Amino acid sequence: MDVQNIYYTTRHAYTRNFNYNRFWDLATSHREVVCACAYAIDRGDHKQQQFQNILRSIGFDVKLKPYIQRRDGSSKGDWDVGITLDVMEAAPKTDIIVLASGDGDFDLLLQRIHQRYTLETEVYGVPLLTSNALIQSATRYIPIRDDLLL
Repeated sequence: MDVQNIYYTTRHAYTRNFNYNRFWDLATSHREVVCACAYAIDRGDHKQQQFQNILRSIGFDVKLKPYIQRRDGSSKGDWDVGITLDVMEAAPKTDIIVLASGDGDFDLLLQRIHQRYTLETEVYGVPLLTSNALIQSATRYIPIRDDLLL
């Protein structure tokens, strides 16, 4: 779960929040969960910590990276390498990888694990904001629509 990507794409496309409980139900139905990680940026505020606890109670292992504000006003908070490393490590232990993100940087990752391990890959993403390359690299694409929104 690429938390930042899903948060911003659902807010931008629908001005609504993502339904993490519904996602969990769909993504884990009739499956044994080997690993379920939610990758987020930690700004240290109370509401965010409550949200992280909700993710934990659903079943996610929440991985946090500090929010970095640069001197020029820009910010940094990217989990792409961490997600990639964890997926590559989990791939030999599972039959399917489920990725919730629209980030096209993950298309090569999905191609590689499919080639190397012949795994199925599912991608959940907002249709207008999910990279076509990522959609094409997935075995199955599940668009985030009303049924996955609050």
